[in-house]
Amino acid sequence: KNTRMFQEAYETLSDSQKRAAYDQYGAAGSQGGFGGGAGGFGGFDGAGFGGFEDIFSSFFGGGGGMRNPNAPRQGDDLQYRVNLSFEEAVFGVEKEVSYHREATCSTCSGSGAKPGTSPITCRKCHGSGAITVDTQTPLGMMRRQVTCDVCHGSGQEITDPCQTCHGSGQEKKKHTVSVKIPAGVETGQQIRLQGQGEAGFNGGPYGDLFVILNVLPSKKFERNGSTIYYSLNISFVQAALGDTVDIPTVHGDVEMSIPAGTQTGKIFRLKGKGAPKLRGGGQGDQHVTVTVVTPTKLNDQQKEALKAFAH
Repeated sequence: KNTRMFQEAYETLSDSQKRAAYDQYGAAGSQGGFGGGAGGFGGFDGAGFGGFEDIFSSFFGGGGGMRNPNAPRQGDDLQYRVNLSFEEAVFGVEKEVSYHREATCSTCSGSGAKPGTSPITCRKCHGSGAITVDTQTPLGMMRRQVTCDVCHGSGQEITDPCQTCHGSGQEKKKHTVSVKIPAGVETGQQIRLQGQGEAGFNGGPYGDLFVILNVLPSKKFERNGSTIYYSLNISFVQAALGDTVDIPTVHGDVEMSIPAGTQTGKIFRLKGKGAPKLRGGGQGDQHVTVTVVTPTKLNDQQKEALKAFAH
């Protein structure tokens, strides 16, 4: 297969028309009928182009055709981590976040040129954004186009750069944005803020900001989804005789009855005292798990009472 691809490459280089077509249209053009797509290339299927293009790429530093360096490009996305208290995650909160990002230069408005001056047509590529170079390869001399190393493909040369951004058209700036965090979020979830990332290129839009949430642990509660968990220790007497106790929840204290004979591991459900459900609406519950604490220090009277109870 590789031999066939080398042969195709050699034929392309040897034939002036095929070579001109390759320079303009890539591998498909070298066989004529480039408009027909990969399937029209010398009997190769679409997958075969990869190897043929790789041969040219390895010899000449790239296949036929170039991406337009002047095309607008969106700026880079950014990530920002926000810590939330347990309660903030349950009820939702609005927070302001501040960070530094690449923004359009306020001095030159992104042109890269010193105010009062303008970029000139690149003297090396004459405004095309590309230059032609000759490369010696095992198959002979290959002429190809590469991005101009002076203007970096813009076609314009800055002779008097902006002193703020030094010709880049961008500057690092502190940026503050308000983030509305909905009720019921959890660790690892993220919120996308469109256009709050870094500045674009060639007039392209700003990138996005992804706010990644981290919920800090609570000293009282644990949580899984919309369900909140609370552990309650009760005495042997409370378990045996029953009692009424106040249970803390994120919504405030709730009175809960403990029936006589309650055992360790018993789970009580407080309906609607959990976190909001992000999908489908509604409110989760709070589960209260009981642990009966066995006394370790008893006086003589207490010991006698227990002995009498045992008999």
